[in-house]
Amino acid sequence: MPEGPCYRVRVEATEIRKLAALEDTHWWYRERRALLGRALHRLAATGTRPERALDIGAAGGGNTRVLRAHGWQPLALEYSAEGAGVARERGLDVIRADARHLPVGSASLGLVVAFDILEHFDEDHLAAAEIRRALRPGATALIAVPCDMRLWSAHDVAVGHVRRYDRASLRAVMEKAGLVVDELWSWNVVLRPVAAWRRRRSTGSDLDDLHPMVNLGLRTIITAERYLPVRSLPGVSLMLRAHRPTEG
Repeated sequence: MPEGPCYRVRVEATEIRKLAALEDTHWWYRERRALLGRALHRLAATGTRPERALDIGAAGGGNTRVLRAHGWQPLALEYSAEGAGVARERGLDVIRADARHLPVGSASLGLVVAFDILEHFDEDHLAAAEIRRALRPGATALIAVPCDMRLWSAHDVAVGHVRRYDRASLRAVMEKAGLVVDELWSWNVVLRPVAAWRRRRSTGSDLDDLHPMVNLGLRTIITAERYLPVRSLPGVSLMLRAHRPTEG
């Protein structure tokens, strides 16, 4: 974090209030929840049974609610008071903590979700190592990060990012932590040209309350991406599925 933890708190307090108001309807958050839901369906198809899960950086708890709806026993972990308060108001189990020091037992979780967390830390390897420690052997981590420093803009500064990743750097931090990468793919590929154009003109966060018709149009496009062979192409985000090895 460029100016220490207090900087992150000030920046993210504003953004989390926006997120809490928008996440139920905004196209970006809706599709991210759909991505998580599909990942959980795939885990279930492999015989994975829902158990204890941790949603790191839960903010208002949108992803935590998806976990709960799929039968998991989720705990929302949020650094900010604002996000934790919103999640608690929504009836979720919440703790306030730093992702680099997870207040859970070693090998105690069947799943960890960390969407847009690692990019906030200079010491991203510490957060990744904590994820590995908390997972039981064989259990899964689902990770999402912003990608490609060519897309760096005022938006990243506004939301407290330290970096944007490429495939090699994301894989490296996971493997350094002792996790086995099972799958790594791009997301928000089709809308990348729009994102790049907007970022060049950006003066702050991209998180806006969109006109309903614009929101519907973007939601239609990003939903269509599910069925296109674009996961290997450059996108705006990277998604990763990994697991803690059963030995070592």
